[in-house]
Amino acid sequence: MPRRKKPLNLKEVSKLLGVSTATVSNAFNRPDQLSKKLREKILKETAELGYFGPNLAARSLRRGQSDVIAVVLADTLSYSFSDPVASQFLQGVSDVIAENKKQLLLLSSGISSTEQSSAESLPDGFIFYGAPKGDAYQRIQRTGKPIIAVDFDPGNAPAINIDNKEAAKKAALHALRGSDDRVAVISLNLLDSDRVSRLTAEDLEIELSVIAHLRLTGYMEACKEKSVEIPANMIWHTPVNTPEVTEIAAYEAITSHPRPNVVLCMSDVIALAVLRTANKLGINVPEDLRVVGFDDIPEASRSKPTLTTVCQQSIEKGRMAAKALLDPDAKVEKLMQTQLIERETTQ
Repeated sequence: MPRRKKPLNLKEVSKLLGVSTATVSNAFNRPDQLSKKLREKILKETAELGYFGPNLAARSLRRGQSDVIAVVLADTLSYSFSDPVASQFLQGVSDVIAENKKQLLLLSSGISSTEQSSAESLPDGFIFYGAPKGDAYQRIQRTGKPIIAVDFDPGNAPAINIDNKEAAKKAALHALRGSDDRVAVISLNLLDSDRVSRLTAEDLEIELSVIAHLRLTGYMEACKEKSVEIPANMIWHTPVNTPEVTEIAAYEAITSHPRPNVVLCMSDVIALAVLRTANKLGINVPEDLRVVGFDDIPEASRSKPTLTTVCQQSIEKGRMAAKALLDPDAKVEKLMQTQLIERETTQ
């Protein structure tokens, strides 16, 4: 059949093929309604016509919904794909989205409205993962569509979080032995800086990242209970959760003088960087250096030695967020439980 330059619509295609619009639509959207032979025939003939299915945007306007759910990531898409915690979260979201026959759209809060306004208009609801940048939350909230916030609390939408301070405190209390311990902390995104750096006393007065400061507060409360001091210059800021960057902080921390014998890490990626660096320097873990992570990513149980860490149930958190968005009456934990996973790095 000859191709036309102007795109065909569903009605025109059905007329050319001599079948109903429902038959053509079912071939693309409800294959169980047609025999295999008929569906293959329809798809072959529509492809020859240059027609590849009903327009999603037009269908959304007609139905009043798109069956698309968006996850708005605090970071860039490329960074989020490389981050194991974000990957676990998205796995949980995807599980529920697929179970409910919905589609998933990933957006970044760092992209301006002019660049992704069309994409933002499509979803039926939004899951914000991490405190968004810019005005992404405000402009999407103005659409009136359902929103679920994860790992931050906007105050005007349902939110799913963990108790970061108590989880960090419990991890630190487990790692500490007494007042003679020398502690280093390697944080994640504690300051508004794109460089690895030690903190100053003034930095401790600035609250820029809610999660990082809550975890730091938990570490410091644990140290106070154990009569251990953490000077500001024994706290490191890392801007991103990547092995290359975290190894810089890991090397600076465990080669400091006096050398710490406990390192409290705000992510497993950071803690694993500490383990690799300690191994290169011939520092024995846990005999000479006890290490605690946060997240419980799969690599934590496979490292040598295995990593003591905080499990924050990232996959289940994603599932909870998707369930809460799709069913406002669903029973979900607004404050999810964490668990300290004791392994070899603190034995």
